[in-house]
Amino acid sequence: MRGLLAVVVLLVAQPAFAQTYLKREPLLLRAYASVLVQTSACGPAHVMRVTGSTGARPRKRVCVPIGVERASLGFVQ
Repeated sequence: MRGLLAVVVLLVAQPAFAQTYLKREPLLLRAYASVLVQTSACGPAHVMRVTGSTGARPRKRVCVPIGVERASLGFVQ
């Protein structure tokens, strides 16, 4: 019974493990939060990681290979 429950929980939680790429950069982005944006500015097999900033500083934009990046709601890891 426990094994069946564990399998059901893992199947339901599976979409949470998937990485989400945005089509365009969000207008509002909290300081130090990062999102992944799929743009043509980066080469093939790369996505742009956009990190929010504080005050009048510009956002940080870096092209990273797909599979290596991680988006975070708090800090870039």
